[in-house]
Amino acid sequence: MSLETVPDNDASRTPDRIDAGGRHSRPDARSDLNSKSLHGEVLTRLRDFIVEGNLSAGARIPERDLCERFGISRTPLREALKVLASEGLVDLLPNRGARVRHLGERELADLFDVMGGLESLAGRLACERMTTEDYEVIEKLHHEMYSFFIRKDLHGYFAKNQAIHENIVAITKNDALISTYTTYAGRVRRARYSANLDEDRDRWGEAMREHEEILDALRRRDGAGLSDILFRHLRNKHRAAVSQEITDQ
Repeated sequence: MSLETVPDNDASRTPDRIDAGGRHSRPDARSDLNSKSLHGEVLTRLRDFIVEGNLSAGARIPERDLCERFGISRTPLREALKVLASEGLVDLLPNRGARVRHLGERELADLFDVMGGLESLAGRLACERMTTEDYEVIEKLHHEMYSFFIRKDLHGYFAKNQAIHENIVAITKNDALISTYTTYAGRVRRARYSANLDEDRDRWGEAMREHEEILDALRRRDGAGLSDILFRHLRNKHRAAVSQEITDQ
């Protein structure tokens, strides 16, 4: 997204400056960008910290410890917690901070069924509307994900994995689907990550093989096949998540 601003005719406002790249910028644009950059970095680091299981489900968020860990004040941390609460990853407690949201067995099963249905629909629509460039982006992400898998780098693997799923949904250009998917995706992100830790079923390797099937179905524009693969992919994720004891069991 371009950072260029659109000039207006309000002569009373402070004049824009032109930066070295020829872009218009407000006098306070640098501080605004720095603030946004800090917010984005804190949000990403805090989300990853929680998703990757560093705090147990239902645990209180240790604000002081995390501020020291990230080298920040409580203000950006609390702003990030508000975003994670809107994503369904944490619960805000009135006058008591926040805690990692705990998903019960029934709620988790329901969420994965909904996500499976959404991704199944996205697979069909993506195969209808995908451009060559869209496919090439996902293919590149897939190969990058595989390189992380080979190195057993779950952090890097998961980031590319989520990008692939998000790109498939984005390709549909269906705003209602994208909005609904975004609403639920954050709530199961922690469970999706934890599912890869199921060594008894080699869920991580199984997921990688399923992604090979996903890429192949996309390449062939097999909407029905991709729909089935994605739904099965989410069902398998759910079973692995349960085995990792992230539910009430």
